[in-house]
Amino acid sequence: MTAADGATPDHQTLIVGAGFSGIGAGILFDKAGLGDYLIVDAADGPGGTWYWNTYPGIAVDIPSFSYQFSFEQSPDWSRVYAPGSELRAYAEHCVDKYGLRSRIRFRTAVRAARFDERESLWRVDLDSGDQLTARFLINAAGVMTKPKIPDIEGLGTFAGPAMHTARWDHTVDLSGKRVAVIGTGASAVQVIPELAPIVKQLKVFQRTPIWCFPKLDAPMSRAARLAMRVPGGKTVQRMLSQAFVEFTFPLAANYFTLNPFARNMDEAGRAYLRKQVRDPEVRGKLTPRYAVGCKRPGFHNTYLSTFNRDNVELITEPIARVTESGVTTADGHTHDVDALILATGFVMMDAEAATYTITGPDGRSLARFWEDNRMQAYEGVSIPGFPNLFTVFGPYGYVGSSYFALIEAQTRHIVRCLSRAGRTGARRVEVSATANDRYFAEMMRKRHRQIFWQPTCKDANSYYFDNNGDVPIRPTTTVEAYWRSRSFPLKDYQFSG
Repeated sequence: MTAADGATPDHQTLIVGAGFSGIGAGILFDKAGLGDYLIVDAADGPGGTWYWNTYPGIAVDIPSFSYQFSFEQSPDWSRVYAPGSELRAYAEHCVDKYGLRSRIRFRTAVRAARFDERESLWRVDLDSGDQLTARFLINAAGVMTKPKIPDIEGLGTFAGPAMHTARWDHTVDLSGKRVAVIGTGASAVQVIPELAPIVKQLKVFQRTPIWCFPKLDAPMSRAARLAMRVPGGKTVQRMLSQAFVEFTFPLAANYFTLNPFARNMDEAGRAYLRKQVRDPEVRGKLTPRYAVGCKRPGFHNTYLSTFNRDNVELITEPIARVTESGVTTADGHTHDVDALILATGFVMMDAEAATYTITGPDGRSLARFWEDNRMQAYEGVSIPGFPNLFTVFGPYGYVGSSYFALIEAQTRHIVRCLSRAGRTGARRVEVSATANDRYFAEMMRKRHRQIFWQPTCKDANSYYFDNNGDVPIRPTTTVEAYWRSRSFPLKDYQFSG
């Protein structure tokens, strides 16, 4: 019998996404005895961001010691900052080691999820036309999922190859071609130095410059590899890495008004620019007019110096339109190119970032709830009025450190709720509006010390800001987020049915 017949659902839990959020949720569910789950993903394999993003030069921008699960630390990273191919291999390793593959359905895209109030379960529609039912729905789709296509007149008329960095077409040979890159965000910082040596001409269209700092990257030494294999070695390296990550973002951005070091980062960035870029005019164009931290900075050792090359041109004139042959700027000049690369990031910090619609009781959509009430979620996990729904990357959950810290903390929160439901036989779990309001008020009360709310950030054009002008990043430390996931009062939830 299935839920469609008025009995039990197909699965107790459905996890949407087989990136590291879904993988981590599956592993921790198994450890907690919550093994009746299915993971679905539109891709052919696991990895999420690291499955889809394969552009030249892709690598993690957090040290590998931190960018991994605390319970599954790899001793095999080739570099301090692992390349993307190794992150995808790590995802495959975790799936196989922890026996998840038989409970993942690949090539399965979710179109919509609707809560059936009479049966207290979720009905999930797939692109195939099939429907799955589950008591609990876990949104583990992440935020770097939906490529952001810029709203530029004529973009679809370009006659040559055009691609987004998140959907790189490896059949296109750019060698000796005239290439345009639109955007200078995190992906552009990595791909531009890879393209410059092989193309005939590279035109980089910049709207807002990015702060870029040296990347303390190097091949993993033999001594470091050995240290990861001796008792306690991986723990020490991870602790040092975690401290570095915490110092460079959560403490710098979330405690900006209390952190004198954070207020001196601008000069360090300018000094690096002076060292890397020879032409003062180009250097001026590459110098941000906002403080470090207002938007995501870049870390690369050759990005800035790439603009010293004769075949690289930095263009800051606004784009007016794209034509069949190239890009026309506001001054009327058309830059003819053979290929077009969109390094324009993802739809993030926005209700529209979701790849499928979520509809709660009484036909209320999650996107509409966030539009009407601002983006919010209790501890970044649960939304009032949407029972049996949990999200790994909800508003005010992420503190800015490694995504793996977020995944483990948020999944621990979810495990506590589902374990309680299992012990009590509850078919419906919903956070109370009072608890959510209390948490949201706390986030608003603490956010004034973040860098984002200082006057210097008004011109940053940062994707951290959502459509309501909020920055739904938790204004705390990673340690506090970990602690709260293990200690929040379960009485903040209503367990019924």
